Amino acid sequence: MDNPRSEKVAVVDEVRERLRNADAVLLTEYRGIDVTGMAALRRALRDAGGDYKIYKNTLVRLAAASVGMELDELLVGPTAIAFVPSDGDGDPVAVAKVLKTFAKENPNLVIKGGLLGTELLGPAEMSALADIAPREELLARLAGGLAAPMQQFAGLLQALPRNFAYGLAALIEQGGAPGAPAAPAAAEPISDEPDTSPSEDTPSEDTPTPADTADTTDDPADAGDQPTEES
Repeated sequence: MDNPRSEKVAVVDEVRERLRNADAVLLTEYRGIDVTGMAALRRALRDAGGDYKIYKNTLVRLAAASVGMELDELLVGPTAIAFVPSDGDGDPVAVAKVLKTFAKENPNLVIKGGLLGTELLGPAEMSALADIAPREELLARLAGGLAAPMQQFAGLLQALPRNFAYGLAALIEQGGAPGAPAAPAAAEPISDEPDTSPSEDTPSEDTPTPADTADTTDDPADAGDQPTEES
C-alpha cells in the first residue's frame, strides 16, 4: 500500500517547482463548473501557454511557504491554479484573457488573484492584466512607433547636407559666407599709348618761363642811356 505521506511530499515538491519556474500563477475558484466546461477551459488555457491544475489547498500552502510566497488568503474554497511556465511560450496576459472571457460566460468561475513574478495581485489587478494588449500587438506598436521617427530622422539627415550646400553656394555667390573671398574690384584697362597728360613738374604753354619774364621787365639803367631829342 502506498504511503500517503510520500504522495503528499511528491505533490508539494511538484507544486514548489511549478511555482519557482512560473512567470505567473493565477488562482481561481471553479465550484459548479461541469466536466465539459472544465475540459474546454483547460484546452483554451493550454493554447495560451498555461497549465491548469487542481491541488489541495493545504499542500499548496506548504509548497508556497517553502519558496517564500504568501498565498494563504487566496487558498480558500475549491481552487484551481493556472501556471504560466517561464520556459515555455506562455503569456500571462493571454492566460488572464482566457480566464476573464470564460468567467463572463460561466459565472461559476471566480478569479481570486495570483502572482505576477513575485508580485501578489488581487482580482482587480488580474482583471487589468487581462485588458492589456497581447505581446505581439505591443511589439508591433513599439516597432511602428520607433520606425516612424527613424524614417523622419533619416529624411532629415538626407535633406540637411543638400539644403546646407544650396545655402552655402548662395552665400558664396553673394560674398556673405564666412571666409569667402571678396569680389575683386574691376581693374582699369591698361593702354600701350604714352601718357601725354601734363604733370605738375612740366610747364604748360600758358605758363611764363623765367626768360620771358626777364625780357618784359624795364631796366632803369638801360632807360637812362637812351638818347633824348633835343628841343
